[in-house]
Amino acid sequence: MVLPVIHVVDKHQVEQNVRIALAEGCPGVFLINHDFPYTELLPIISYTRKTFPSLWLGVNFLGVTGKEAFPVLGMLKTDKITVNAYWADDARIDENRAAYDQIEARKILDIKIKSGWEGLYFGGTAFKKQRPVAEEDFHKAAQLACQYMDVVTTSGIATGKAPDLSKIRVFRKACKDQALALASGVTPENVVQYSNFVDVFMVATGINFDGDFYNIDPSNLRTLIKTLNSTRRKDHVKE
Repeated sequence: MVLPVIHVVDKHQVEQNVRIALAEGCPGVFLINHDFPYTELLPIISYTRKTFPSLWLGVNFLGVTGKEAFPVLGMLKTDKITVNAYWADDARIDENRAAYDQIEARKILDIKIKSGWEGLYFGGTAFKKQRPVAEEDFHKAAQLACQYMDVVTTSGIATGKAPDLSKIRVFRKACKDQALALASGVTPENVVQYSNFVDVFMVATGINFDGDFYNIDPSNLRTLIKTLNSTRRKDHVKE
């Protein structure tokens, strides 16, 4: 599936972009706070949920791991504000440690359980702008990640930069049947090469207006989805 990532400005900008995403057939969106503290995103989350009661809604509190985010999401749940997914850029997987010794990742998972929040956890692994992970360690990092999150989430080296296909192939092999998300650099022009390996495409710059960090271009989103669906139809015919 394609989940647009909305870089939030205010509630009205979010509403406008959600309506575009839904009109083009997306099941939901992610909201992320690039320009202000995540605490200022909370009322916008509330507004979005009330405006779109059935929307699949994910959030990313920039620079915040699940350790801090999950208790907040638990409080939102208590207030009857449903958030369906949380995406953390860094799930704190350490490929230099054994599976039984993933101290930080285990603590985050324990906090999620205690928070009472039951949404999907998208955990950044070998992710952009985090601690570098060597290529030879991608397989181990992805394998470890499968034990601590619902959707293993990776990226290219920076926002808007697509990863090497070899990295995604390694992640797919390591994750086996577990969901895999790609969160950078996907465009209508390159989505085909990833379509057999990735379950969730989280897209922002690749579907926005040129030079606009904040607003979805309906034409770009439509083309991306059409290209992806066309590829899947061809694969189905081959099978």
